[in-house]
Amino acid sequence: MYVLGLTGSIAMGKSWAVNCLRRLKLPVHESDACVHELLAPKGKAVTEILSVFPGTQNSLGGIDRSKLSDCVFGHPAELAVLEHVLHPMVKDSQHRFLAQHARSQTSLVVLDIPLLFEINATNRVDGIMVVSAPIELQYDRALQRPHMTLQKLQAIMALQMPDHLKCLGADFVIQTGLTRGHSDRQISTLVESLKNKPGQAWGPGWSQNSRHKGPSS
Repeated sequence: MYVLGLTGSIAMGKSWAVNCLRRLKLPVHESDACVHELLAPKGKAVTEILSVFPGTQNSLGGIDRSKLSDCVFGHPAELAVLEHVLHPMVKDSQHRFLAQHARSQTSLVVLDIPLLFEINATNRVDGIMVVSAPIELQYDRALQRPHMTLQKLQAIMALQMPDHLKCLGADFVIQTGLTRGHSDRQISTLVESLKNKPGQAWGPGWSQNSRHKGPSS
């Protein structure tokens, strides 16, 4: 089983790439969707999040993501605490996803990890696909998002590895700055080339790869 890692900075087209990969019938594990489940009512992370960030519960019993964001945005120590709670849970979910598809003898799967380089998760995958676009387009896309400001965008980007460095560390770069048809063809060609490629990332030692360091490490 070949494990393809998908990553990219904010507003580079990663969500669109996930949809494209799914249209090509590939199983995709999305870290962001996993976090949503963890923070939803009865989610596995709710109790622990409330113990370290009291007052962030919403009316349904889950975590209010806006309140949680206010607690950690611009506060590196608090952000590290949050990551120390969430990242191991996301990794456990990835492990279950990979184990399931290994049992099903799936030949090609995708782990969508927004901070793949930043959390040193490169050993979890066999190859890394980075979605990239010109910085002017990145800013235009991001600033069209609800509640996004230039100050907030710059703070988010400061926490992410610069795009040009991600591209240098990638095995495959998908340019999303032209037409969607152009990007579609890039991804389709890549998937076709990987369908029968053997992978080495998944195995007995996968869960020990790239252990996330907690705030006290």
